[in-house]
Amino acid sequence: MLDRRLAEHAGAVRPWTALCAVLGTLSALAVIGQAWALASLIAIGFGGGFGFGSAGRAAPTASGVWPWLVALGCCVAVRAGLAWAMEAAAFRAAASVKSALRVGLAAHLMALGPRWLATRKTASLVTLATRGVDGLDGYFARYLPQVVLSATVPAAVLAVLFGADWESGLIVLVTLPLIPLFLWLVGVATRTHVERRRRALDVLAGHFLDVVAGLPDLLVFGRARAQAAAIRRATDEDRAATLRTLRLAFLSSLVLELASTISVAMVAVGIGLRLVAGTLDL
Repeated sequence: MLDRRLAEHAGAVRPWTALCAVLGTLSALAVIGQAWALASLIAIGFGGGFGFGSAGRAAPTASGVWPWLVALGCCVAVRAGLAWAMEAAAFRAAASVKSALRVGLAAHLMALGPRWLATRKTASLVTLATRGVDGLDGYFARYLPQVVLSATVPAAVLAVLFGADWESGLIVLVTLPLIPLFLWLVGVATRTHVERRRRALDVLAGHFLDVVAGLPDLLVFGRARAQAAAIRRATDEDRAATLRTLRLAFLSSLVLELASTISVAMVAVGIGLRLVAGTLDL
């Protein structure tokens, strides 16, 4: 949910987050409608509606096919429009929060005065005001809307599943908690690496600023090349640390796909066996 340290600075984001949640819920309903229309078209097709059904079955008329085709096209168009609107609202929310945080940071530094600033590393403050604040894009534009959707979308999908086939709904209900569990484990490991990388980035920024400030003296004493090599080594270490963090973070998508595949596979096998046995129609 919303971090308490950001809550007092993020009042402007709440209407946009609520709008993203509403748009995302509507998009989830459009996904359900699209899936329902597509499944109906497939059932009609294998029933003979498209000319490849069983010979002993009567082919449905075109009037039974076109409504589902129109519904499918409408759902796709609605999803595209909602996705665009949700993207725009999410990034507008992130821009509002970043602007408020930068204004608050500048006011706080002005209140502390130049004497306090003289005792701090300027490079760390610059990194905080630029890359640090920019790093909140993913939090406000992606994470917060998905937190709300994670409560509404699964509930809507499970309601439809239980209404259509309670056995499939039960399988999904049992396997669904595996996704947040695995993602939490990956997130805990990623957080440690991100914290290490942040500290390394502060050291690199401070070193670079010191070298730039003392560049005339380094040139006089012939130490410029040595410092350039030191910065190059620190930059290479930061690049390697960033790639290690990204490799670990990308495990989240692998875990998500693995857990989803397990759930879908179990549902597909159960439905397939019941179709073959004749206890479930298409």
